[in-house]
Amino acid sequence: MNKPPRKKNPTFGIAVFIVVAVLLVIATLFYNAITEKREFDRLDAQAPAVSSDVAAASAAATAAKPASGAAQ
Repeated sequence: MNKPPRKKNPTFGIAVFIVVAVLLVIATLFYNAITEKREFDRLDAQAPAVSSDVAAASAAATAAKPASGAAQ
């Protein structure tokens, strides 16, 4: 009539804990990767303004000089 109480399986609890821990580590890695990529993109977007000014100045200086194979 009365069933004996079922024993809990401790292995299932440990397995759930391990799966949750692994998912948490993977989520943290993705979060850090995305955050650092956005930081890199933000810093990288500012750099071309400086480098393009340098490139423009360099191109103007190069255009003023004759090519090395040109007759003098």
